Amino acid sequence: MPISATVRPNLYKDSVTLMRVSQRVLEERGVRRATLLMGTPANKAMLAEAGLMRTELGDARPADLMIVVEAESSAAIDGANARIGTLLDSAPAAPSATGATPAPSSIALAVARGARATIAQISVPGPYAGAEALKALKQGLHAFVFSDNVPLAEERALKRLAKCKRLLVMGPDCGTAILRGVPLGFANVVRRGPIGLVGASGTGLQEVMCRIDAMGQGISHAIGTGSRDVHEAIGGATMCQAIDLLADDASTRVIVVVSKPPAKSVADEVLRHVARAGKQCVVLFLGADRARTTWPSNAVPVATLRDAAAAGVALAAGDSLGGVTDDIDRDVWEREARALSSSQRFVHGLYSGGTFSIEAQWLWLALGMRTQSNAPIDSDVRTAGDAHRATDFGADEYTVGRPHPMIDLGTRVEQLAREARDASTAAVVLDVVLGYGSHPDPAAVLAPAIADARAVAARAGRHLPVIAFVCGTERDPQSLSTQQAALRAAGALIAADSTSAARLAGAIAIVADDREAAPTASAR
Repeated sequence: MPISATVRPNLYKDSVTLMRVSQRVLEERGVRRATLLMGTPANKAMLAEAGLMRTELGDARPADLMIVVEAESSAAIDGANARIGTLLDSAPAAPSATGATPAPSSIALAVARGARATIAQISVPGPYAGAEALKALKQGLHAFVFSDNVPLAEERALKRLAKCKRLLVMGPDCGTAILRGVPLGFANVVRRGPIGLVGASGTGLQEVMCRIDAMGQGISHAIGTGSRDVHEAIGGATMCQAIDLLADDASTRVIVVVSKPPAKSVADEVLRHVARAGKQCVVLFLGADRARTTWPSNAVPVATLRDAAAAGVALAAGDSLGGVTDDIDRDVWEREARALSSSQRFVHGLYSGGTFSIEAQWLWLALGMRTQSNAPIDSDVRTAGDAHRATDFGADEYTVGRPHPMIDLGTRVEQLAREARDASTAAVVLDVVLGYGSHPDPAAVLAPAIADARAVAARAGRHLPVIAFVCGTERDPQSLSTQQAALRAAGALIAADSTSAARLAGAIAIVADDREAAPTASAR
């Protein structure tokens, strides 16, 4: 396919704006990829790795915007570039033209004007994000750093300074937060309440807050830390500070901590802060060996995102911590499995969030299922042979040249079509993430793709279960029930949450693997 590459000099747009422009252009007929990136060395390296780097981009500077379009024809490329130009140039007129006070051009100027803000939201190219976060800290502001590609050493230095100044650095690469009811980044519309959340995972944080909302409770604050915060080099700096802040917050009665597997030293440090919190705390370290960990008396260790939400709600209500009741119906998994052909053996999770992929892998491994992933919980399984798969489509190899899969569903739609043609596919799992910043109507894209995939499989004589769960609330702009209804009408099996979806897929896989035996008790 033809590819065009152009540079717009001295035109900075933040990453969220660029993702939105890219998404709208990808809706044009014949456009395969539309990539808008600032001209940093890191972005050029990503383009090169994706096969999209062109000589026209070689001299682009970090303040220049690189635009790459791949389409089916030259006419489609011309149309896409025209559309990009229109979208980039459609910003409102400068305030000075109307006589209004110009917007402040720096953090320092905003503070000098008497702004009452206590937090700076930073979304600039990675090489500049650290400097802007430093400016925010020096002005006495917390920093929400949406930007990624910030050097690890800079993150460590920023968080050390923030701790000295009793400020928070959320991020880099922090996708989600809700502070006093104000959403930052990707976030859902949830009710206020007594449960405070801390998370090193954006989608994991969203899933837990939405489950809490569905169970009738609410959130005081949801503090994202950025995924690298739980690496040994960072030491859980923001996570520990956030626990301390929630411990001192009068509106928070229960604290819920959500994390991908942290380094051992980080887990120990986080639990020391949990012990000092003086409040009941739910702790989810995905994949942690709970039996071998020494837990503080005020800590409730859980194994899944759903368990984290349920335990937080029970503690907030003063209820006993009973077992979580699964909502997957034995008749459903047996019916779906027994409708499969003998060739259909493997389930594939097509996830937009890495935490969903990690949770599925742990759940499937607990059922004795061999797994593989591009974000493996064990380095030995990345290139495993025939196995059940859990793919994180938000990883770099899938997002170069495209927006995040919560915005652009195209990559997963393409993979779903491939799964429909694959005689070994026994079931597919899809997450649908709602809220601010996500696709405005994901079911409008996914529902036709699900119906088409099932029809393709049927023409080949195969039944294809597609399991979907929607991470969202009724008050989100996209509406939880509206999205679920559209997916259900297309033939999807709707699970209540990420945990139930993975367990349902696992139960189908077990029955499919042994048509004569029922699932083991651990699959229930």
